[in-house]
Amino acid sequence: MKDLLKFLKAQTKTEEFDAIKIALASPDMIRSWSFGEVKKPETINYRTFKPERDGLFCARIFGPVKDYECLCGKYKRLKHRV
Repeated sequence: MKDLLKFLKAQTKTEEFDAIKIALASPDMIRSWSFGEVKKPETINYRTFKPERDGLFCARIFGPVKDYECLCGKYKRLKHRV
């Protein structure tokens, strides 16, 4: 067990920095990051509990509800990841 701990400690590499700079993003920079638009005020369908299309929680804008699964159901599981 001690040999294993010694091996793991030898594998770790630490990086040192002299300085780090943090700044606020400008409004133009934030707009360049965006890629969708909320067009309807609806959030979730009260019967199915699924997000409404073009609504506040739309999967087209913010990504799928379940990982590696589209809303149409055509692509499921990890083998269809991008």
